[in-house]
Amino acid sequence: MNNEKQNHIINYLKKDLRFDGRKREDYRKIEVETGIFKTAEGSARVKIGDTEVLAGVKFEVGKPYPDTPEEGTLMVNSELIPMSSPKFESGPPSPESIELSRVVDRGIRESKAIDYKKMCIRPGELVYSLVVDIVPVNAAGNLFDAAALAVWLAIKDAKFPKLEGDKLKYKEPTKQKLPILTEPVSITVYKIANYYLVDPTPDEEEVMDARLTVALTEDGTICALQKGGEEPLSKAEIESMIGLASKKAKELRKYLR
Repeated sequence: MNNEKQNHIINYLKKDLRFDGRKREDYRKIEVETGIFKTAEGSARVKIGDTEVLAGVKFEVGKPYPDTPEEGTLMVNSELIPMSSPKFESGPPSPESIELSRVVDRGIRESKAIDYKKMCIRPGELVYSLVVDIVPVNAAGNLFDAAALAVWLAIKDAKFPKLEGDKLKYKEPTKQKLPILTEPVSITVYKIANYYLVDPTPDEEEVMDARLTVALTEDGTICALQKGGEEPLSKAEIESMIGLASKKAKELRKYLR
């Protein structure tokens, strides 16, 4: 870790300032767009500052899991490509890629956001599978929140293709959308020294002590937590980070409309 950089960032945070002029609890400018890929059943682009993430949704049909014979399935994948950051390399999924997929997946799964029973075609035999791909175009900090927002927007945008027999006709979309029960929003709070902040830049991510991703439903119910970083967090610190996440979730929720 670059101690000089960390000390410089901390000196700014003491004054509730950051290198780009924001305060600790400020997000960068957020822009969202849906329906950007004609080849996907649902898609979205999210920009948070210079960070840009694409998400696409595809439907498949197949056998259900043995323990949930009457429920459809969800799979979230992410690909961290070298084009988006010099930190990423080509090849098998990296630990960072796997973590990003799992954090986004957990927020959706644990919130019970989708009624998977309504994705069943024939119990025990055939169900719809929802496959979501995340591709960062530019990784300039805060991939977790950008990816989670992009994925949920893509899911909301998705329409089932026509089912003929046991096969999907991808070139014939229907008007049927996914059975959504609730809408989760994920906020990642970072801890640097004794300060908490959201939407970090790469420099701030580099010197963080810990982070906590909090997924919340519309009524503020916490449905998932994911801790990252090397330093442990006390109960009081976790409560403070959850409090900040709950506050900021109300701001991000307006981009789901």
